[in-house]
Amino acid sequence: MAGITDGNFCLKMAHYGFDMVTLGGYNLDKPTINAGCSIIKRGRHEFNVNEENVMPSIKKEAAIIKNSWNGIVSVNLRSVSFEPIVEVSKLPEIDVVEINAHCRQPEITGIGCGQAILYDTHKLYNFTKNVVKKAESKVSVKIRANVQNVNDVEVSKAVEKAGADYLHVDAMKPGYNHADYNIIRKIKENTEIFLIGNNSIHDLKSARDMLSAGADGISIARVTLKGSVPFDLSKI
Repeated sequence: MAGITDGNFCLKMAHYGFDMVTLGGYNLDKPTINAGCSIIKRGRHEFNVNEENVMPSIKKEAAIIKNSWNGIVSVNLRSVSFEPIVEVSKLPEIDVVEINAHCRQPEITGIGCGQAILYDTHKLYNFTKNVVKKAESKVSVKIRANVQNVNDVEVSKAVEKAGADYLHVDAMKPGYNHADYNIIRKIKENTEIFLIGNNSIHDLKSARDMLSAGADGISIARVTLKGSVPFDLSKI
């Protein structure tokens, strides 16, 4: 997240009791890397590694975690084509590749990447299916809920049908300071995929509410930016 979730940060978080930590997001190909450069120029410090160094960089950061922790290492990836994501899946340090169908930065959506792919469930299905078919790791897809004119349930079904192992849902509820638990319930009622709930999880209550809504697991990010988790994960 914004250049913070590197190997050392993830390793520090891992010891709070997480089963999985996620590196990234990383821009993998020329279009997304160029988009990342534009984002940086306006003050959003996303990961930006040139094409020649992105694979070694991911391998290096993942190894920092793997050398000291026995959990699952995931990496969130932005790419216009599926092939670079498949290549990352071949790294022995990576357990899960996560397709970023979530980023809403206009430079990313403008090239048909990030949440832009949610508008075309056929494209999302084919993209995910190609990654699943050729990947040498498990596959996750991260989506953003409540994007205008997007049917979240149909998107979730497409991801499940494509064979992904995880669906990671940012249950964003515009105008509210809490997650949209109803969308988590709807997705859970209509799919059997392992569902990871995300958004506004900052204490035990919000974590429990997400699980009660139907999530099989939770993910947290912003609340950890100071380098710690402000509640006891073992009590969830």
